[in-house]
Amino acid sequence: MKATLKIEELAQFILGIFLFSQLNYAWWWFPALLLTPDIGMIGYIINAKIGAFTYNVFHHKAIAIAIGFSGFYLNNSLLILIGVILFSHASFDRIFGYGLKYPDGFKNTHLGSIGK
Repeated sequence: MKATLKIEELAQFILGIFLFSQLNYAWWWFPALLLTPDIGMIGYIINAKIGAFTYNVFHHKAIAIAIGFSGFYLNNSLLILIGVILFSHASFDRIFGYGLKYPDGFKNTHLGSIGK
């Protein structure tokens, strides 16, 4: 089952690349921005509960999709870009087993424990 989930996330990451290719940004913006959603980890400086919240805000696909759709609705290419990057990053992370975090610690995710 784990391989199936990774393949699904890979397909979603490829979708993110495709969606980015439809935008009017130079190709190098995609790899340059791909890791920026990890800024959400900064909440772990305060404590695990806040860290999990901030991490999950930047890694939740529904939030990414909502931002992207709001960009389409408002005809705002920057919002579309943000949504595509957030969505792509979340898919990329999940290929490697980094899921949404539980408030008890960074390693406890909705995909299981990281590192096992």
